[in-house]
Order: sequence, then C-alpha cells, then structure tokens
Amino acid sequence: MEETKRYIQSFLSQKKIDISSRKTALFEEFVSSEKNVNAVKIIQENQKMIMQDWILKNRIDDILNQAVLIPNATVNKKYQAKIDFNVLGWNDFISFEVKGLDNTGLEFNQENELIGIPEISGDLKIKIWFKVKGEAEDSVLNEKTITLIINPDPKLLWKNLVSNQEDLFWKPDNEIVTAKFLDKNIVIASKRGRSHANVGSFREDDFAFKNFKETGWSILAVSDGAGSAKLSRKGSDLACNSVIQYFEENLNAQNLKEFDQVLADHHNKVSDETSEKINQFVYQNLSKAAHFAHQKIEDFAIKNEADLKDLHATLIFALVKKYDFGYSILTFGIGDCPIGLLNKDLTEIKLMNWLDVGDFGGGTRFITMPEIFQNDNFPTRFGFKLMDDFSFLMLMTDGIYDPKFVVEANLEKIEKWNGFLEDLKGKNEDRIKVDFDPENTQIAQQLSAWMDFWSPGNHDDRTLAIIY
Repeated sequence: MEETKRYIQSFLSQKKIDISSRKTALFEEFVSSEKNVNAVKIIQENQKMIMQDWILKNRIDDILNQAVLIPNATVNKKYQAKIDFNVLGWNDFISFEVKGLDNTGLEFNQENELIGIPEISGDLKIKIWFKVKGEAEDSVLNEKTITLIINPDPKLLWKNLVSNQEDLFWKPDNEIVTAKFLDKNIVIASKRGRSHANVGSFREDDFAFKNFKETGWSILAVSDGAGSAKLSRKGSDLACNSVIQYFEENLNAQNLKEFDQVLADHHNKVSDETSEKINQFVYQNLSKAAHFAHQKIEDFAIKNEADLKDLHATLIFALVKKYDFGYSILTFGIGDCPIGLLNKDLTEIKLMNWLDVGDFGGGTRFITMPEIFQNDNFPTRFGFKLMDDFSFLMLMTDGIYDPKFVVEANLEKIEKWNGFLEDLKGKNEDRIKVDFDPENTQIAQQLSAWMDFWSPGNHDDRTLAIIY
C-alpha cells in the first residue's frame, strides 16, 4: 500500500493538490481502496511497458542510423571485409540475414565477412534484416542498408585500339617468340603499352636475336623507342636488327679463333694479360656493332628527311657462346633497360650494364645520340662475364623494370630478382604462371599473358627476353 500511497501523492502533487492534515484519514482510506491499488498497479505496468517499448524503438532507430564503413571494392579483384558485430555493438541481435548480394560475385559467410570477386561496379546497397533482443518472435524484421562502393576494373577503362596497319613503319602491337638459344631456350614477349593502345598508337619496343651456327655465338638485342619520338618504333627496329646485321657480316670463325683461345687461357688462369685481351675484344667488336646501329639509323633519317631525334631508341644486347668450360657473355647497354644474369643456384645476380637514368624526364640516353661515342664513360658501357653456367639471362625494357624493380638499386639485389622470378612463376595478383619447363610449348603465350599485369601509373610498352 505504501507504494500506492507514494504514487498517488506524487500524482496529486503534480496536479498542485496538497493533502492537508485534517484530510489525512480520508487520504489513507482513499489509497487503501482495492480499486485505487489496482488502478495504480495497472498504470505502473503500462508505464513500464511504454518505457520498454521506447527503449526498444530507440535502440532499433540507433542501429538504422548507425554509420557502418567498409572498404571499397574493385571489380575483378578479390575482396574480403569483416562486418564486426562486436565493434559495432550489435551483440543484442537475436537474428539477422543479409540480402542484396545476388549476381554480385560476393557472399556473406559465417564469420560475418563479405568475400568474393565483385562482378559489377557502382554503389551496392546491402540489406541487413535483423531483430534485436526484446522484439517479439512474430515481429517484422528491421531493414538496415549498408553501401559498398565497388570501383570499376581500371584495366577495363583503357581502350585497346588497333594501330594503323597501313602505316609505312607499322609492326605488330604484340609479338612473342620461343626458340633455342645455344644449348638453352629463349622466350621473348613484346607488348604494346596501355597508354599506346588507348589511343591506337604503335608499339615502340623491339627485339631481335640470332644463332650463328658457324661460330657458335648467339646474339640478342632489345630496344625501347622513346615515347616522345614520332618514329621511335622504326628507331628501335633498326637498332636491334642492325646489331644482328653487324655480327652476321663480321663474326667468322677465323677472326674469333684467337679470342676463343684467350677465353680458354683466362678460364685456366686469370691474368692481367688475358683480362686485357678480353677487354680489348669486347670493346672493339661491341663498340663497332653499337656504332654500326647508330650509323644505320642516321642513314635512314637522312634518306627519309627525318630528324635523328625522331628515331630515339635505347639499345641493349648480349653476345653469348657456350664453351666446354662454360659460357662467355658479352654485353652493351645504352639507356634505361637492364641486363640481368643470375647464377645457376639463384644466389647471385650480376647486372651486366649500368643504366642511364635521371631524376627527371629526359635523363636517359639513346643510341641515336652521336655524343655518347665521344663520352669518357663510353668504355664502361660494356660488360663481360665468364661462368660455368647460369639459370637466367634477362633483357628487359623499363616497362618491366619500372613496376617490378622500381629503382635501379634493386637491380643488384638477389632477393629482388628471386621475388621477380616468383612473380613470373605465379606468385602475383592474377595468379598467371610462366612455366620454365623446357618442354613447355606455351611459354611465350604465358609470358605475354603475365605481361598484362596491372601497375598504377606504369602503362608503357613491355618487352622481356629470357634465356633459360
């Protein structure tokens, strides 16, 4: 009864009704009546019900208006994001289901994760139907919307317009080849960059190689035409094929006989004398080949009334021979394209050329520049290595080097090259694998497919030649 009395007193007080002392007995009789006791009990139960209902409605409204942020997704890229109920404070959910994921490539798993590979772009409205503790079993489920932003696949934003095949200096947009190289194998892929494909312009990279059966030597050349040079596609073609032509005309068994003996002597016992003879041979023959390439490009420019700078192209090449005692590898390089030689057990890397790189555009050098032949550092552009065996000899343009090695210093780190090999063998975002099994007849196609890798900001032509 005391609780009823307090409640009625409070109620009357709110109505500005006071109970005088002479009315005390009357009030006591009033509050003790069964009718009023029951009335107060009903009122309190209704108030409690109203309060609980308000708390429940307020809780649901808070959830409906609660910001839920999840990472953006990208079409065709693996996605995984957890909707953490503990962090969100959704521990009072007694049931829920997720809708709106049909035909999206995504699903919601038992760990409360959104996983999958998105197939559509745009603002995906994900519906969470839920019920919290306190709601009746037969109550209607509440609906909360979470927005997942799915960005389009950046690769698909690029056009792939064919180049003009009627152009006088046209060449295929993509080119692949696999063949024997000495007693090893060679695979080469040269692919037009997305920046060129997007506007229908030409592949500016090029390559050429040849085995000379008479002498036992083989030559491989790679060139990157300058993007700013309007005839660079022809410049790179001339650079590579002129090197092949030079050695076709000047390598013969007679004039190589002495060098073969010097290499044998050098293998048996390294000396200053043999080292000097090797350096002289490398410099004299490879420098003539480089100058021959320059002259061929210059002759072409004169004949076609073009500026030499319109044919700007880098040039790297390797001249290789297999002896009973190992491999002799001679190299030349001008520009920003590396030549990497990995030993048999992949524990050492030898960068066979230094790169012409600068802190700003135009830092590189080209075979078309006459001044390189008079520069004091010209003799340092040649490399030589005699080794028992090797696992890979790679020549690449900066379309590969820039995204995969980033900076020149990484080219001399064996761990970076081993990482690069792992990438080639399938440890990449697209899981595309290049199988270096000598019996693999699809290796050129695999390498070409691998070269479609995505790297933001790196959309130049890509050429990679691998002797393995």
